Amino acid sequence: MLNILVTDDHAVIRRGLKQIITEGFGADAAIEEAQNAQEALDHVWKKEWDVVLMDITMPGRSGIDILKDIKLARPNTPVLFLTMHEEDQFAIRVLKAGASGFINKESAPDELVRAIRKAVSGGRYVSNALAEKLALGLGSDTDKKPHEQLSDREFQVLCKIASGRTATQIAQDLGLSVKTVSTYRSRILEKMHKDNNAELTSYAIKNRLVE
Repeated sequence: MLNILVTDDHAVIRRGLKQIITEGFGADAAIEEAQNAQEALDHVWKKEWDVVLMDITMPGRSGIDILKDIKLARPNTPVLFLTMHEEDQFAIRVLKAGASGFINKESAPDELVRAIRKAVSGGRYVSNALAEKLALGLGSDTDKKPHEQLSDREFQVLCKIASGRTATQIAQDLGLSVKTVSTYRSRILEKMHKDNNAELTSYAIKNRLVE
């Protein structure tokens, strides 16, 4: 029996994912739901899961925010990200952080089933296009977009700013002080050659870093 946790803030999407999983695994899958990142983390603390499906962008803490927490609590639990974000923007970061795969929500149902099987077996799932980019080393540093030069924490703060979160809210989401968030913001502005939050938000929307 596979214990699978489906995490998404949209009930319709959770229902659709459960249907796909049920059709793919039948009675071999026991599925539970979480409607946000913190709720998913609570589930992980309480029991072991064969795989956790996680969206990136959700109210409050994002899926990326709690990935490290999940890995600390249950190092061997596979976390598979299923999101509308393009893999060019997030896949490398989440894979480096310990995720077992990255799937776009527009993917075919059978691809999701394959990804779950791969994650459960201890492997990592990426699309053919991303695998090719990984094989090619993702190009040189000079080919990278401005946000790709940011550290993981800076990138998290950028996405929070672009989502309209205040410095206080970001501090609460990430377990930081407001002063530290302000320091990260200053670094982001400098690295990306932007002047204010409005320009950061415009950039993030244009590059599909936020939904």
